[in-house]
Amino acid sequence: MPTRPHPAQPRVWERFVAIGDSFTEGMVDVDPEREGEYVGWADRVAAGLAARNELEGRPFGYANLAIRGRLIDAIIAEQLEAALTLKPDLVSFSAGGNDVLRPRVSIDHVLGKLEVGVERIRETGADVLLVTAPNVAWASLVNRVHPRMVEYTAELWGVAQRTGSFVVDLYTMQSLRDARMWGEDRIHFTSAGHARIAAQALWTLGMPFEVRDWLDPLEAPAPLGRFESLAADRDWVAAHLRPWIHRRLHGESSGDHRLPKRPEILPVAARQVPQSTLPEQSSDASQGPPLLEADVHHQQSPH
Repeated sequence: MPTRPHPAQPRVWERFVAIGDSFTEGMVDVDPEREGEYVGWADRVAAGLAARNELEGRPFGYANLAIRGRLIDAIIAEQLEAALTLKPDLVSFSAGGNDVLRPRVSIDHVLGKLEVGVERIRETGADVLLVTAPNVAWASLVNRVHPRMVEYTAELWGVAQRTGSFVVDLYTMQSLRDARMWGEDRIHFTSAGHARIAAQALWTLGMPFEVRDWLDPLEAPAPLGRFESLAADRDWVAAHLRPWIHRRLHGESSGDHRLPKRPEILPVAARQVPQSTLPEQSSDASQGPPLLEADVHHQQSPH
């Protein structure tokens, strides 16, 4: 970019577009009203922003172009310009996670592509919301990609500083270092995980909260025994790792033939956002914080 942009500053946005992969599509935050579909952190953020705008008498619309399985090159090719045609004033751009999972990956290449995409968005005057990788050092087997997650996160902060973007910091969220925040595939977040990420994103965007209780870890569960842990790892390899390897070897993707869940900017039926996103005295990790239960209706693209 010819000049360094001003640092990101919270303001009121009216047109929010989310682009990315399965994380932004919402896996595995199951939508209770639509079989086989997901809600996710971006939908929950849209609900929070819509509620704030409603209180201020401002309009709000939201689109989500993210599709599971997409690599960063595909996200830029398929979603970036499509997002900009919607004339957003805020774009969430989370990409590269699927690239990082591959054994041969250049983090420099991935983040270089990301930065070019961010610069393109910033040229339009829209703000950008980036997301760090989470800390997975604690997670059995998945922790093998932790060094790449660290490098991705470090490089992403640099991209944000150079482009004047917001950053949702997942890496330091202690509450996410808990198997109950993750789905059975150990890759995607549960409803409870997505709700906490949405709260972190809204706080990053300047939404007021009296307490940041979504950061608090849950009470530690009883530890698994050695044989239980080994059995869980074996089941995970059979149910999730082997199918992923099979798809990769055959050039297939979980997102093949899928369309964006919300291809156009549409109004969001917002619910009031409480000051705290987590229920008091709640230790039920199976339920997402009541906030951010977004009433966001999706429709498939007619094309």
